[in-house]
Amino acid sequence: MPIEATNQRQATHAARLTGAEIVWATLEGEGVREVFGYPGGAILPIYDALRKFPIRHILVRHEQGGTHMADGYARASGRVGVMMATSGPGATNLVTGLATAMLDSIPIVCITGQVSSKFLGTDAFQEVDITGITLPITKHNYLVTRAEEIAPAIREAFLIARSGRPGPVLVDITKDAQQAIADFDFDAAIPGEQRKHPMLRVEEEAVTNAVEMILAAKRPVILSGHGVLEARASDQLRTLAERLQIPVATTLLGLGGFPASHELSLGMMGMHGESWVNESIQQADLLIACGMRFDDRVTGSLATYAPKAKKIHIEIDPAEINKNVAVDVALIGDLREVLEQLLPRLAPRSAKKDGSAWLRSIRALKGTASVRDIQNLPDNGHLYAAHVINDIWHATGGKAIIVTDVGQHQMWEAQYYKHDEPRSLITSGGLGTMGFALPAAIGAKVACPEKEVWVIAGDGGFQMTSPELATIAQEGLDINIAIINNGFLGMVRQWQQLIYDGNYACSPILSPDFVKLAGAFGIDGATVTNRPEVLPTIARARTSGRAFLIEFQVEKEDGVYPMIAPGAALHEMIRRPDPLIETTSDV
Repeated sequence: MPIEATNQRQATHAARLTGAEIVWATLEGEGVREVFGYPGGAILPIYDALRKFPIRHILVRHEQGGTHMADGYARASGRVGVMMATSGPGATNLVTGLATAMLDSIPIVCITGQVSSKFLGTDAFQEVDITGITLPITKHNYLVTRAEEIAPAIREAFLIARSGRPGPVLVDITKDAQQAIADFDFDAAIPGEQRKHPMLRVEEEAVTNAVEMILAAKRPVILSGHGVLEARASDQLRTLAERLQIPVATTLLGLGGFPASHELSLGMMGMHGESWVNESIQQADLLIACGMRFDDRVTGSLATYAPKAKKIHIEIDPAEINKNVAVDVALIGDLREVLEQLLPRLAPRSAKKDGSAWLRSIRALKGTASVRDIQNLPDNGHLYAAHVINDIWHATGGKAIIVTDVGQHQMWEAQYYKHDEPRSLITSGGLGTMGFALPAAIGAKVACPEKEVWVIAGDGGFQMTSPELATIAQEGLDINIAIINNGFLGMVRQWQQLIYDGNYACSPILSPDFVKLAGAFGIDGATVTNRPEVLPTIARARTSGRAFLIEFQVEKEDGVYPMIAPGAALHEMIRRPDPLIETTSDV
């Protein structure tokens, strides 16, 4: 905890404070240094008390953007992100961000103001039942009507948000509770002793069975999910893979949990994963699923998914076991702790490194399709999104934090930017929230000011939250923004092309001049239309020392390939019809 936070805790220990002051004192005691928010009438007492506490407040331009900022902050740092809003529309604007965090298991705490308790249920001005509205999309929520309840509620909210399977928590505080005076004792407000859920105890029999399955397997594959990042289990996962020479396939949200450059890395699985990754899963005799939930975008048709494989599922949430895919052994608990139990019982394979028949067969599956580096393709006058993302990867050395929106560019990023480090890709997976990237990148940069941060967004999603450019300008944040502009809602257009007979209904989209738009906020920018301009413009952005926006006007009807149609089997892949990149894509 920072020294100033410790001093503040000592100064307010067992003190008489207003409820509003208790909010900030509790946040400070929890180690919070930054809060995203937007003030309004029902939360003004809290904002008035902020001047007494050394916590940085980032003024957002829309409450949805604020929740995405808290989300990006949490994903980049591993700490709990915090967002504040007023009652009524301020609170309801949080809904999409809460749902985004819930589906991706991101620890954020949102604090909302509420009308005074005497007006609850009267349809007072800007009154809304936000706890009722958000019940299905939060891990837990609270309605606080007394000042004495504020510190315990906030402390418990942080505990719930970050423990077990992480997730968002909302604390709704009435205005009279903010204005009342109560005793404050940070230490006394801690919830009761935290006990592990009884279902989170890994059974010895299950561990023994898992070890026997792993040692007996001839064609094992590790499935690495987002839980690897949340459990900080990358080192343990790598040890498992290297010790037994097991190839590793990764989910979208799991990218970075296992180094993409590692010789055992297969790449991303699922709907837009590589053909050899999905084929390896289909041929495997054992799947070791680590912190992933067998999402439909990963499995395709459940009836035909990995039919030859036994399945071990390591997962902290018991509700995910057998929910989508029946498994042979369930190891329920913290992923890192489970792997640390398994590893001492797993002796290294005797086969020479890279010498197993299974690894050789996978290399044969890859063939020329494993060459994803398109850096040296001849320039034919077309600018492809793959060119742009590949060049950003080369320019940054793969060291940047990349924050993507949702759509084609998101999948191209997953294919053409190789992530070797945990928490280097921030993207909305489960909910698929357009408009996520720009505000989430603000959160990531606030959390990690020393890191290079890039937004990769489409022309459609960017327009949903573009007013947050003002937040970037006001906070003086050095964030680079790459807009992949193809004049369409690109993924919608691709589905229309492949599934709806080319009926591009309502997917062409008019965009502003993005460079002029950025300029209106005092942010420099440039437009790129051909390949030779890409790297010099990226270099210009990286050396500017301040925010910079690049609009890349790319091929309009390019597609993300390979692709598995919704509900199809993993082997029923749609190949790239465009011959330009056919030799470097799935063939």
